[in-house]
Amino acid sequence: QVQLVESGGGLVQPGGSLRLSCAASGSTLEYYAIGWFRQAPGKEREGVACVASHRDGSTYYADSVKGRFTISRDNAKNEAYLQMNSLKPEDTAVYYCAPACTVRGVRTWGQGTQVTVSS
Repeated sequence: QVQLVESGGGLVQPGGSLRLSCAASGSTLEYYAIGWFRQAPGKEREGVACVASHRDGSTYYADSVKGRFTISRDNAKNEAYLQMNSLKPEDTAVYYCAPACTVRGVRTWGQGTQVTVSS
């Protein structure tokens, strides 16, 4: 079973950018679909973006981030990424990566990485 660890969060001003990383161990990342999720205080965890496994490679984005966020993967480094541009205060949340594209499909959550968008 693949284990994933998120990193790259931080404090950024509105309009700024961050790149989140998702490092895999225990298995080869390219065989899994990889999803990024987030949970804001008082809200349910939601899917943000997903990239299919290496056989497909198609991507999915939530409407709220479409055009601003880009999901990618580097199979050689066994990592996935979430490039976040034009960040808004409503993007503030703990971000998680997981080997699934839906919240229901995730068996175990990591610790996540905090993203705070504030001036």
